[in-house]
Amino acid sequence: MSTAFVTVFSVLGSLACSSLVAYAIARNWNHRFFRGSFVYLLSAMFIPFPVIILPLIKQTALLGLDNPAGVVFLHVLGGISFNALLYIAFVRSIPVELEESARIDGATTWQVFRKIIFPLLAPMNATVGIFAFLGSWNDFLLPQMMIADPALQTLPVVQMLFQGEFNTNYSLAFASYLMAMAPTLVVYILAQRWVLSGVMRGAVK
Repeated sequence: MSTAFVTVFSVLGSLACSSLVAYAIARNWNHRFFRGSFVYLLSAMFIPFPVIILPLIKQTALLGLDNPAGVVFLHVLGGISFNALLYIAFVRSIPVELEESARIDGATTWQVFRKIIFPLLAPMNATVGIFAFLGSWNDFLLPQMMIADPALQTLPVVQMLFQGEFNTNYSLAFASYLMAMAPTLVVYILAQRWVLSGVMRGAVK
């Protein structure tokens, strides 16, 4: 349940936050602030995660986020750079005339995004959702370092119980690996065509 909580809210948070950030940057590219924000987000992709993990752990502990909710927050925050890069390329392929016609009919910026832009982002939503799902479901380092309560640990961390200092229970270990891998395979099989089409359409257009 802890793993499902982290995964579900990480995926939903990544879709919502990254798409909003990308839409704001893509539609305000002429403003220096948004261009600088784009460069700032891209620069975060070049910082190795082990360099910042210790300050992050200390800061989340001080803020009381040493729990699954804190893991969700860092998953969403850490994925904005890459996800926004995918979204921005896709948003630029959407004609601005669609938004202008909606604004003439009296739609607000939020209504334009919610009723026009976000539904058109369906292929990229599937792509980002798959990446967010795989990253949060299989994450071992961040939950192990952050979650203080052993009862709230995620599945990859709990699987270490089958490996002792001097022996390993291979039967239970490989059974747990197969059970943990099953949801990932099901999700990827169902959405694999969206992953490829989303990446290609975002890259080409």
